[in-house]
Amino acid sequence: MEEFRRTYSRLCKESGAEPQETVLQQMHQLPQGRLDLATQSLTVDTCRALGKLLQKEALLTELVLSDCMLSEEGAVLLLQGLCVNTIVRFLDLKGNNLRASGAEALAKLLRQNKSIQSLTLEWNSLGTWEEAFAAFCGALAANGALRQLDLRNNQISHKGAEELALALKSNTSLQQLDLRWNHIGLLGGRALVNCLPSNRTLWKLELAGNSIPGDILRAVEQAMDHNQDRQTTFRESQARAHVLSKEVRHLREEKSKQFLDLMETIDRQREEMVRSSKASAARVGQLQEALNERHSIINALKAKLQMAEAALALSEQKAQDLGELLATTEQEQRSLAQRQAKEHRLEQQEAAERESKLLRDLSAANEKNLLLQNQVDELERKVKSQQDQLFLTRQELTNTAAELKMRAVQAEERLELEKKRSRQSLEDAEHLRFKEVEHMTRHLEESERAMQERVQRLEAVRLSLEEELSRAKAAALSERSQAEEELIKAKNQVRLEEQRLAHLEEKLRLLAQARDEAQSACLQQKQVVADAQARASQLGRQAEGLRRRLEELQQELSNKDQEKAAEVTRVRLELQEQNGRLQAELTAQEALKEKAAALERQLKVIASDHREALLDRESENASLREKLRLKQAEIARIRDEEAQRASFLQNAVLAYVQGSPLRTLSPQK
Repeated sequence: MEEFRRTYSRLCKESGAEPQETVLQQMHQLPQGRLDLATQSLTVDTCRALGKLLQKEALLTELVLSDCMLSEEGAVLLLQGLCVNTIVRFLDLKGNNLRASGAEALAKLLRQNKSIQSLTLEWNSLGTWEEAFAAFCGALAANGALRQLDLRNNQISHKGAEELALALKSNTSLQQLDLRWNHIGLLGGRALVNCLPSNRTLWKLELAGNSIPGDILRAVEQAMDHNQDRQTTFRESQARAHVLSKEVRHLREEKSKQFLDLMETIDRQREEMVRSSKASAARVGQLQEALNERHSIINALKAKLQMAEAALALSEQKAQDLGELLATTEQEQRSLAQRQAKEHRLEQQEAAERESKLLRDLSAANEKNLLLQNQVDELERKVKSQQDQLFLTRQELTNTAAELKMRAVQAEERLELEKKRSRQSLEDAEHLRFKEVEHMTRHLEESERAMQERVQRLEAVRLSLEEELSRAKAAALSERSQAEEELIKAKNQVRLEEQRLAHLEEKLRLLAQARDEAQSACLQQKQVVADAQARASQLGRQAEGLRRRLEELQQELSNKDQEKAAEVTRVRLELQEQNGRLQAELTAQEALKEKAAALERQLKVIASDHREALLDRESENASLREKLRLKQAEIARIRDEEAQRASFLQNAVLAYVQGSPLRTLSPQK
């Protein structure tokens, strides 16, 4: 608002006038969006500046100029500025005694301004000048933005009321009109009653204090109630139409969603059908490949059968050869058994010698392991003792650091005490000096000299204390450096001990590895002995196996004929089973084709159901549109009935007025 004040001052200075202080004060105190200049006497220059300012100002929504004693020229200038304003919503011109030129300016304002919704013109004289008021009413008829109009105490006669009635017939925006305390009379009241059936927006009309009969006032109230009911029904119908439009929009959205979902399902089913057809084609290909493989297997079995017959002939020949070899193998077996018995005795003797040697080595290794274990225990005790020493050195280091801190604190405390003493001695000296000045003025020079000497001594004491403090700090620093060096030495010693411990651990690991190697060598020797024993037993089992093999070969020669017959029958049965499986796979393929056809039929059924659902939705939309049309027709019928009822009421009121005794007495009045 500071910018508003500066603009107002600048416009006043441009017109050659000084800005009014009262107006500036009101501008300084006004709230956001409201300019209240009530009871301020505004000059013509102020009105001109405000009119120019209101043409450009985009912040004010309320303008209060009640009881400002505006002149005709000032009012015209202000209203001219408001003609092009598009922000002001509320305008109060109460008690400004507006006359003919003011009414014409208001008419121009109502014709040009499209933003003012509330206009207060109470306590003016607009109705005194009939032509100017007629122009005002004509502008009111053409205005489409004004919602509230206050014309109380404006000396409006029955002719002005007739002009207002004509304006109300054409006006479609005014909702509240206050005409109290004017001179409308019976004729003006009748004119207003006659215009009310044509106006459907005015729902509040105040006519008290206008010498209007009670029946006309009741008719006006009934018309206002009717308009209120019409407004409520109109708002309800708008709300219902809005709800119905929302429902229709929602149904359309749902229908589109369902359609999209159905299309997606159709696409998915199509994709599944394509995948199933591909899978079935791949399955058919696989079955064809399997059939070809079975044919090749049958051919291979036939070839095997021929080879088996040839092998049977060879086996018979081999049986004869094996009969001859059997005698030779028995002789070789006897000689081999004798040789193996000799070798077995020799190996047992060697194994006993090796076992005794390994036992001696194992006992020596155990003794060596015990010695190494004892050495490890001693090394662990040494490590623990060194760790204890390291812990003690760390404690000593912390203790020395604490002592250094304590010494530094004590040195600082001593320094503070010396400073306090020096301050106390200085204060005592000053006190004594003042006493000597008061009581012994004669010895002033001697006392001053003594005080100077004492100050020098105190300065020397202070310097000595500072030197002592610096020496203590240097000693603390040297002790701290020595402690740090001892700590570094201890760390180095700990590092060396750790390296020595790692070296000992490495030695221990090597000893454990040597022990493991000795144990593994012992186990290998035992394994060699076990392998020799197993080889001897295996040779015996091989001899027994050769005997059993000879018997089995003789048995096989007797069973070959039976196996040949059984193989032929088995091959025939396998061929029959393979043919049956191939037939079953062919039937399964036919079943897959039938399933694909069923899926296609199901897809067609789903598509037809979707079309039926779309048709049902469209029929529901049509029924909703029909319901909406019926509702609109019903609303129109209700409006027509209300209009007919209002016309009947108007005719009844007119008939009552024409037949009443007031009509006979009115010419005499």
